[in-house]
Amino acid sequence: MKDGGRKQGAPSPCAACKLLRRRCAQDCVFAPYFPADEPHKFANVHRVFGASNVNKMLQELPEHQRGDAVSSMVYEANARVRDPVYGCVGAISSLQQQIDVLQTQLAVAQAEAVHLRVRQSASLYTPTSPTNTASPSSKNIHSQSKPIFHIDMDMVVDHTTYTDSIW
Repeated sequence: MKDGGRKQGAPSPCAACKLLRRRCAQDCVFAPYFPADEPHKFANVHRVFGASNVNKMLQELPEHQRGDAVSSMVYEANARVRDPVYGCVGAISSLQQQIDVLQTQLAVAQAEAVHLRVRQSASLYTPTSPTNTASPSSKNIHSQSKPIFHIDMDMVVDHTTYTDSIW
């Protein structure tokens, strides 16, 4: 059985102690979060933050928050190794740009849907009179010169009718 990166009976150092080439104590702060079978996990964290700083951060946190802190450090360290300049901020920025583009596309699609509904309802209620005998081309010119209503792309769309998520 494993106990926080060490085997019962035969003490096996955690990934942190193995990398730092030191004996892994029974109360090692790294052992529960950096098991021996995941050496790359601590290697990147050590390269970016340093073992001393990680030790200090973990010592200052309550035990129930340490797992989340280690996950965050591992994520940031891996992102920083992939992109030394921006790290995870580059990934977050890229995702934010994608969200902005998708929100714009959604607003345009919703505005088009509203426009089509208004156009459809207007065509259903347009009275036909026998005196209106103009040619089809003049009808098109006349209808194009007078829009039914103007749609502002910055308008706020009522999202209550779109409660079902497509995801």
